[in-house]
This record gives sequence, C-alpha cells and structure tokens, in this order.
Amino acid sequence: MADRDRDDEGRARNARPRDGLGRPLPYDAAGVERQPEGVTRTPEQTVREAQRLLDEGKPFHAHEVFEDAWKSGPDAERELWRGLAQLAVGLTHAARGNPNGAVSLLRRGADNLAGFADSTPHGIDVAGLREWADTLAGCVPGHDTPPAPAAVAPRLRPENRFGG
Repeated sequence: MADRDRDDEGRARNARPRDGLGRPLPYDAAGVERQPEGVTRTPEQTVREAQRLLDEGKPFHAHEVFEDAWKSGPDAERELWRGLAQLAVGLTHAARGNPNGAVSLLRRGADNLAGFADSTPHGIDVAGLREWADTLAGCVPGHDTPPAPAAVAPRLRPENRFGG
C-alpha cells in the first residue's frame, strides 16, 4: 500500500490538486489554490473572503473559510458558522450534480441557522440565506444540468444582494 500524504504534524492530508468544486485531480494537474486550513479571521474577514469565493464559483473553498470560523469562533456562534459551511457544501453538491447531497446539506445548514433567523449577526442576512437554501433545495432535484455555482451563489449580506 502506498504511503498516505501527511502534513507537518503527521496528519493524513490529500495533497492532490483540486478543482474549483473541491474535486481531487491527478497529482500532475494544475488545480485551484486551496484555502489554508486553521486560519483565524475576524468575522468581517470571514464573510468577505467567503463571499469572494462564492462569487468566483468556489463554494467548496468558501466552506473551508466558514469551517475555520466555526472551529475558532466563540461557542455562541458555532451553529452560525457551521450552518454557513453546510450551505456552501450544499451548493458544492448541487454544482457537482449530486441533488440528494445538495438538498440534505442545504436543509441542514438552514436548520442550523434557525437560531439566528431574527438577527443579522456580523451583517449576515440569515433570513435571506435560509430562503435561498430552501429555494435551491426545492429546484435542484428537478434540473438535469447542475447549476453554475457563481450564478446561484447566495449574497451573505443584504447590501450585497445585487452584486454590491
């Protein structure tokens, strides 16, 4: 059996390059630069970076940004960041042509955001994101062609709803 890729601490890590949707490519292929793991960002930096990645059609990479916030942020916000990460993974599954995975993650993410639905933590449009997730979850199974992720990416903040 071949040795597994390992990071500096000896943890298993897949060093294969990945495409914009996080799918592994052959070792010699040119992939999309991966997000560094374990980065501690402010909520503002997290939202800004995740929105940039969503706008570029890289929801898998946005999920990694949200995951860092989920793991490093305060306990009171864990479900917020986890829910956002799940929405990004749901969009990833939709774009990969996996409607069952998309619906499951979009609904789970929206459920995890429910406790924040009456507020806008860090300016995040939680109610709008839950509506977006419900709409996407309802339409993905009926489409033969996966959506282009940048075309259906959510706006994390209301002021950004129309590309601003």
